[in-house]
Amino acid sequence: MTAVAPEILSAAQLAGLAASPYTPTPTPFDAQPALLIRTAPQPSIDQASRAAVAAWLLRQTCPVIAIGDTALDPWGEIYDVAVEDEAAASVLLTSIRQAPLAASVLVQTLRITAGLPVAAALTVESLAFAALQGGREFSAWSVAHPPRTVTPTDDGPPLLLERVGDHLDIRLNRPTRRNAISVEMRNALVEAMQLLLADGTIASATVSGNGDCFSIGGDLDEFGTAPDPASAHAIRSLRLPAPLLARCAGRVEFRLHGACIGAGIELPAFAGRVVAAQKTFFQLPELKFGLIPGAGGCVSLPRRIGRQRTAWLALSGRRINAATALAWGLIDAIVDD
Repeated sequence: MTAVAPEILSAAQLAGLAASPYTPTPTPFDAQPALLIRTAPQPSIDQASRAAVAAWLLRQTCPVIAIGDTALDPWGEIYDVAVEDEAAASVLLTSIRQAPLAASVLVQTLRITAGLPVAAALTVESLAFAALQGGREFSAWSVAHPPRTVTPTDDGPPLLLERVGDHLDIRLNRPTRRNAISVEMRNALVEAMQLLLADGTIASATVSGNGDCFSIGGDLDEFGTAPDPASAHAIRSLRLPAPLLARCAGRVEFRLHGACIGAGIELPAFAGRVVAAQKTFFQLPELKFGLIPGAGGCVSLPRRIGRQRTAWLALSGRRINAATALAWGLIDAIVDD
């Protein structure tokens, strides 16, 4: 008889379920689009069985959520995300149910990119993002939030650059737009990173933002304006700041304050050093749009805080403060406001 996965699996049940290719498990099309596992120590499990179950977990098409302490669980590092109790798992499930396809693509992308070089990982992220741009979840959000005509600002150029000796100061300069990363801002950042790579006499650079916050991330008024997902991927391949920033990261420090949302933390996380004011907060909200982080966050954040914490941020959409970001390693220091 075919085994049926219960709503919450025990760690002891995994080996039996993984041994059968016919075991039904949750998919993005089910009422429960996630696999829930209650963790427990398994001291007697042999290495071959551990590896077989680990491979099975990584093949799942849905988020794999561990409930409990993963420290002694043989698959503690394999689960997509870990939470302390069922209440916390319920919060994630609620969010996942709102965009199950995006949640599925997110965890698959994080699994794949974990072992790839940065440039290749960014390509995978962009392809995944493009797939979701053509999906029904982003389409539904786009219908409810059509692109708007953006009124020009009096802020001046999108970036302010000032060189003093061998140091370059870079400031995001759209305070009236809360430094949203528009096409104009993105292109200016690409040019600034190209300058850093081309000019070896620039020993260091700082990136900060004018106004009330560092950046609220991608400009929502421009979402959905790309001609098609394939073209959007091609444009990202040509005009994404992330791969350039990753190549000169050792010379770059980001100084953050206020809201750091989406690309507002995805890009800084590539830098060699990141400092933040005490009242700074961080958030990855893309899932509610039917998308995943697409400015490099599926690559930069896991390299700082690990795949599971990155998945928690993206699946929950919740904010964390500067103290938590410092404890996790997302930032390197907290400075006075």
